[in-house]
Amino acid sequence: MTTERLTAWVHGYVQGVGFRWWTRARALELGLVGYAANQADGRVLVIAEGPRDKLEALLALLRSGNTPGTVDLVVEQWDSARGDVTGFVER
Repeated sequence: MTTERLTAWVHGYVQGVGFRWWTRARALELGLVGYAANQADGRVLVIAEGPRDKLEALLALLRSGNTPGTVDLVVEQWDSARGDVTGFVER
């Protein structure tokens, strides 16, 4: 099974509302590794690695409208997995 890397920049009201914790919980349920990190400009950066179908499921959850706060836009980038992350943490 090949793994890929999803980089997702989440725009909106996503800091101070439990968004990173929620993202971590969903990623762990999907068996993904990576992290969710607040950015100085108010976005949350989500890095996740795993099978493409699980990553697409996480991306769909980020865009679902059922997240803490309000997501206005999610910009994603796909790459080959780097294997440099373990577990899924909030940064």
